Amino acid sequence: MLPVTCVLAFGAWLVAQSEATPSAPTISIFLKPPGVIPPGGSSTICCICQRSYGSFMLYKGSEQLPVLEQSGSRAEFSISNATYEDRGTYHCHYLEGGTVLARSDELEVFVEELHLPRPDLSVLPGHELNAGADVMFHCTTTHPSTGCYLYLEGQIRAQLFSREQGDYNLSHVQKGDSGRYSCQCYTMSTSIEWSVVSNTLDLVVRDYTLCNAVRLALAAALLLLLGLIAAEAAGRRGRSRARPRGRCHQ
Repeated sequence: MLPVTCVLAFGAWLVAQSEATPSAPTISIFLKPPGVIPPGGSSTICCICQRSYGSFMLYKGSEQLPVLEQSGSRAEFSISNATYEDRGTYHCHYLEGGTVLARSDELEVFVEELHLPRPDLSVLPGHELNAGADVMFHCTTTHPSTGCYLYLEGQIRAQLFSREQGDYNLSHVQKGDSGRYSCQCYTMSTSIEWSVVSNTLDLVVRDYTLCNAVRLALAAALLLLLGLIAAEAAGRRGRSRARPRGRCHQ
């Protein structure tokens, strides 16, 4: 039986090895709050990477923009008093030591007049549910013949609602589906017209299966550690009893 100290040392070595060969970073980009920006409005372009000791660069097309406001693994670029000049395609780079290690997807930013009324977003069966459940988002608007998009804050892509029913179904939700949702509608006649972004709602998905698995894994690790300690203690007692006793000579 290996001593407990050897087992712990081996675990620390495995952790060190995993940290010594990190995987390539990935970087995401999104608009906060999401949606079409009205002229004079404001929004923020956010770039996030798993690492926090490098730097970020933001591009609009091929044009490099001023240095972002960076905090750890997150960098932000504010759009205030938006104009049509702010429309375009943006993407982020993540650098370490001047070397670009990751490039984000492209984010399309729209600046348009918002003429349509604000829609109302609702969700069934409710705002809080367990993993594996089915969810239906419904975006209600008083303007006829509109299409609507569903936004999840932190995601670059929007989901299109069904034109016929005005809803979006999400099956077998997982923990990653939690977040802040909103919707925005549009209509196309001679030109496209947009609505104001809807109210926001927070969806909470509870994954009890994951929580229980983590608890079981921690309990198993604790039992294994206690077993190793008990086995090492028993081995020491056995070795001490097996030692020959010295004899006294007169």
